Amino acid sequence: MEESWVIYWRDWTADTYLYGSKIQFHKKDEIEFWNEMMAPGTIIKQWYSKTNYQANKIEPTLPLIDGENRYQLVVNIDCEEKEHFLIRLVFYDKYDKEVGFVNIRDQVTDFKCPIQTYSYKMQLINSGMTHFYFHYVVLRDITAIEQI
Repeated sequence: MEESWVIYWRDWTADTYLYGSKIQFHKKDEIEFWNEMMAPGTIIKQWYSKTNYQANKIEPTLPLIDGENRYQLVVNIDCEEKEHFLIRLVFYDKYDKEVGFVNIRDQVTDFKCPIQTYSYKMQLINSGMTHFYFHYVVLRDITAIEQI
């Protein structure tokens, strides 16, 4: 049986690049973002599977995953025709040491995280975008589907 989670852009201040940015929340699944001056490679927004709420006042927004299953990420972002998004998944072990990452440039990507994965974060990175609509990202556990 397939498990899936929908990840939204819930707030506009927590771990969001605000310098020169204009962010408009139209609906839960329609966030409009503008920034003409942001350099490529800048992290626009981050989501986490593990946080320290007392220190950062940020709650986890990603589901727990492990290194034994295969997953699929479906990205629903609308950007200009010649502009592109980049999603980076960064994986950490139980000591918060980075154990790997995956760069995602396509709307649908299958991946497997390192076996040592204990937590991870998802980063939306500027890959030349100046204006886009972020709708949501779907994370699916596709292990069961592949075994059929």
